[in-house]
Amino acid sequence: MAKLSLRDLDVSGKRVLVRVDFNVPTEERDGKIAITDDTRIRESLPTIQWLREHGAKVILMAHFGRPKGQAIEKYSLRPVADHLHTLIDHPVAFAHDTIGKIPEEIIAHMQPGDVTLLQNVRFYAGEEANDEMFAQELARLGDVYVNDAFGAAHRAHASTAGITKFVRQSAMGLLMEKELKHLKDELDPPAKPFVVIMGGSKVSDKIGVIKALMQKANSILIGGAMANTFWKAEGINVGSSRVEADKLDLARELLDVAKQRGVEFLVPSDAVVTQDIRAGAPTKIASVQTGVEDGWQAVDVGPATVERYQQQIAGARTILWNGPLGIFEIPDFSKGTFAIAQALADSDATTIIGGGDSVTAVKQAGLADKMTFISTGGGASLELLEGKELPGVAALSERS
Repeated sequence: MAKLSLRDLDVSGKRVLVRVDFNVPTEERDGKIAITDDTRIRESLPTIQWLREHGAKVILMAHFGRPKGQAIEKYSLRPVADHLHTLIDHPVAFAHDTIGKIPEEIIAHMQPGDVTLLQNVRFYAGEEANDEMFAQELARLGDVYVNDAFGAAHRAHASTAGITKFVRQSAMGLLMEKELKHLKDELDPPAKPFVVIMGGSKVSDKIGVIKALMQKANSILIGGAMANTFWKAEGINVGSSRVEADKLDLARELLDVAKQRGVEFLVPSDAVVTQDIRAGAPTKIASVQTGVEDGWQAVDVGPATVERYQQQIAGARTILWNGPLGIFEIPDFSKGTFAIAQALADSDATTIIGGGDSVTAVKQAGLADKMTFISTGGGASLELLEGKELPGVAALSERS
């Protein structure tokens, strides 16, 4: 890769500023904030431990929630610091401010191998504004900079991009390296047949990615609510299903482009439909022949579609999946999504889960450990797959 890796740095005795993605889901339990999924924290551990083992003073920066430049207690990273302490079995100092005297004093007393977590960078409006003064204040706290926050790499913020102007060296962390390897290098070009599975609610969210991947894919399998837009574009009645009525021409264009490129573009041939989106609601199967009756709406791909998609998956050498195929959060509407997850688990192909809700689905199905790679980035992974440059990567030092 053209960018510096933390392996290229001499970090012994140095203050290393590390941007991590600790924007984790939480809930309140007995008046305290509890972390409900610590995947993003765990994914940062290889970088943190590598730096500690090589004698660095590790200073972590992260955002949490959307406090919009205000110091709001419920968005404090204190619970994350406490949780990180249990994962690395080493004290984690927590700076109650992000810049200024409080973190400066803590950092001045750090020894090699110590870890400090700064308060939420988004408590300052300068973070999202990529303000040079704020970036400079952050940079003062360290000697070198490492970006390991792939999930925030598509944002040109002070702690992801602006800070690199004010440090001597800036490098990728181990997670950032891994994400770029699987989402970029492994797919440039992919081992073929290359099957892309695209789900989720909106065609408009995925248009750029679908067009970009059409240049590489042998087949693209569509699911989720976006499939309704393709059905309607082909003149199939969709009842009360969610549709992007203003994107019908776009859906037709994608079908035409796929035909011109010789890409097999598979839209569901049947769907599970219901009149009420709730657990236990009656369901039935609608097909492209029958359409969806008025008052009914599609909530999952049907069994015939699952079978067709399983056949495509079985013959693939590389599979990329982004977006669930139905409302999998409700067990009655999860069969299609979980069946596809199982098909990927049973496959001998390289299986890449491209962030977002498909990651949650794979975990709920208990199949996360069966996948080759699971991305921690939602928007970042989509932008990378679309071929866009990520500001948080572009700003890093070039490897000479």
